[in-house]
Amino acid sequence: MKSEKITIEASAPRERRYDDACGTALALEFIGERWSLLIMRELVFGPRRFGEIRANLPGISANVLTQRLASLEDAAIVRHFRLPSPANVQVYDLTDWGREAAPLMRDMGRWAARSPRHDPSLFMSAASAMMSLQALIDRKRAAELPVSVAFHFPGEDFIATVAGGEICVSRGVMEAPDLAFTGDTMAMRRTIYGKAPLATDGAGGTLAYAGEADLAQSFVDLFALPAKTA
Repeated sequence: MKSEKITIEASAPRERRYDDACGTALALEFIGERWSLLIMRELVFGPRRFGEIRANLPGISANVLTQRLASLEDAAIVRHFRLPSPANVQVYDLTDWGREAAPLMRDMGRWAARSPRHDPSLFMSAASAMMSLQALIDRKRAAELPVSVAFHFPGEDFIATVAGGEICVSRGVMEAPDLAFTGDTMAMRRTIYGKAPLATDGAGGTLAYAGEADLAQSFVDLFALPAKTA
């Protein structure tokens, strides 16, 4: 596998410090730089290679990604290691403490989605799409709908399990889920948030689904974008 040569920019930005005892100020010192929080988002569901992270963050350069990963490692938020054979590749992952920020990211996403400036038609990574399900699920309805769901995005597979009013998401393939959805993240948004009619073949640019139609519709109905602020 061809390795990508990365160089650090000579004039790296100075460390951001607020000299403020508030924990929020310290959090911004850790993750306030552009891209840092989105890099963490891409690692919420498990380790990723450098190229996989970059592919899901359009606009970030290799140098900037290298710098941000180094800063997050220095803060004990991210770690890197080599996967055992046969993969034998270097990956990045959140530390246990870094992964504790996942609920904060979901809350921030739900809060910001209420802004009129939120544009759901822009690029969305698969990790972001799955995190949106965790942020926007109707927990009261979900308590009455235990279901296992497989999501097959191009090159990425996820398992979502609804139980007890919560939705647990992980990377991987489930052998016999109750439902399976296949398509890209735009199709996911049309189906789940746009409430486009379900189709087993993904007609109309929606997710193709496999499973009982009523169960698929009930699952889709668990999610909605929040109302916009005035």
